[in-house]
Amino acid sequence: MSKQTLSIDEISKIFLTTTQKTLETSTNQEVTYSTTIQKISKVSMKPDLTCFVQFDGDYIGLVVLNFSAAAAYEIYEKYMLAMGIPKKELTTSNTSPEITDSIGEITNQLMGQVVKDVGDAFDLNAIFGQPKALTLNSAITLVIDADYAENRRLSFKIGNYSFRIEIAMEHTEFIQI
Repeated sequence: MSKQTLSIDEISKIFLTTTQKTLETSTNQEVTYSTTIQKISKVSMKPDLTCFVQFDGDYIGLVVLNFSAAAAYEIYEKYMLAMGIPKKELTTSNTSPEITDSIGEITNQLMGQVVKDVGDAFDLNAIFGQPKALTLNSAITLVIDADYAENRRLSFKIGNYSFRIEIAMEHTEFIQI
């Protein structure tokens, strides 16, 4: 008998563990996640910093990472310090391009690992575009010109700061045989 599950839920579980491992490795900080995956009606880019990227292949969708300015700075600072950059050389401005560039690079690393992990788990492949990180003053709800019928929100903490990942995907089921 074959087992059926919604692909977005399986990919969301991979996002949880892969995000945790990727950020812990790149920042040398503990990262935790909520064990509750939220089903949401729409995907939004939210202040203060957001990063989004589409993926396409055997499964398709969109990922949006949303950070408060403090959470983005915490990740940027810990990432740069872990790479050996002296603290005195780091930007102190929450709106600095260095922070958006770092969040974009971390998102790129994360997506590369997620695609690999999904491939290992389900023998499926996808490619993803260049992540785009930007600062926002207000939320922007995305209306996607695709049939992304499933949306999920994942919640994380690094230090004292929370951030979220929102995923939109076409409605598909993984049927393992």
